[in-house]
Amino acid sequence: MIIGVPTEIKTDEYRVAMLPVGAEELVARGHQVLVQAGAGLGSGLPDHDYLRAGAEMVGSGEEVFQRADLIVKVKEPQPVEFKLVRPGQLLFTYFHFAASRELTDAMLDSRATCLAYETLRDHKGRLPLLTPMSEVAGRMSIQEGAKFLERPQMGRGILLGGVPGVAPAHITVLGGGVVGANAAKIAAGFQADVAILDVDLDRLRYLDDVMPANVNMLYSDRHNILEQLQRADLVIGSVLIPGAKAPRLVRAEDLRTMKPGSVIIDVAVDQGGCVETSRPTTHSEPTFIVDDVVHYCVANMPGAVGRTSTFALCNATLNWVVRLAEMGIEQVLSDGGPLREAVNMHRGKIMNDAVGNAFGIPVES
Repeated sequence: MIIGVPTEIKTDEYRVAMLPVGAEELVARGHQVLVQAGAGLGSGLPDHDYLRAGAEMVGSGEEVFQRADLIVKVKEPQPVEFKLVRPGQLLFTYFHFAASRELTDAMLDSRATCLAYETLRDHKGRLPLLTPMSEVAGRMSIQEGAKFLERPQMGRGILLGGVPGVAPAHITVLGGGVVGANAAKIAAGFQADVAILDVDLDRLRYLDDVMPANVNMLYSDRHNILEQLQRADLVIGSVLIPGAKAPRLVRAEDLRTMKPGSVIIDVAVDQGGCVETSRPTTHSEPTFIVDDVVHYCVANMPGAVGRTSTFALCNATLNWVVRLAEMGIEQVLSDGGPLREAVNMHRGKIMNDAVGNAFGIPVES
């Protein structure tokens, strides 16, 4: 199989979908790997590293899409790439289809097979390809929140940990999954006052056992959410329903109960956002203000720390890329298993319930 790795062209995206060791592994198994020249530079990976690993360097993304049977990416195809996708081609990347009807329609029209990192679920029910980027985004959310709470960034002028005699920031984390747990862990290290809200009582019990004393667990209901919004200096939106749009936990009118200069980091924005007023932003223009509340809604947060994110992502994806290249799509579909869970579209048909339900499109079994 010919595997192609194009340069990511989403704004301020510095990750690359394959490490040189991944190219070496695939070439050793008899596959051909095409890497667009410069694809790894944002992650500190020069072209000669890929050449030494046995990859072929090509000059353009168009050539990668034209020649490859399997395209391995980090982010979903951008509008200028839609026309490059061929019928029968395999694409393996983060898609987050439920957040974009335009992307969904374009990939259906392409009749390609789209395998989404974020819906691949292993035999233990885990999301192994979503987890590493969720870890990065969760930890980054506190780093970015601390920055935008500073007054020059239009925040309240709050230091997360306070100082002796001055109270620390209050941080509300909506969702106790991988993003939320990592956010809370970093926030706790800053000595902030932290609350995690979730609807899974077993998860809350587990987090209560492992989190420091300055992290408290609350059941996520409307009353508790409203109470926390009134107290919060920083809100981290980290709810997830795999493949589906994020539930809207914070309504537009709720912002009027929040403190002026408080900050929302909506990590769920790539799945539509859990805050009604959220809209995707970029690293170059990361924030906007609604009702005196600073919104940070960057849809590719891990892209800013490209080297860390690339290594974390590729450590998780390589074995699945190898399996897909060895099996081929027909065996994936017939055998079932984790890679079948990743198939969101095949030959112009929706294959994932959450994506179909998001747009009222019939789902093929």
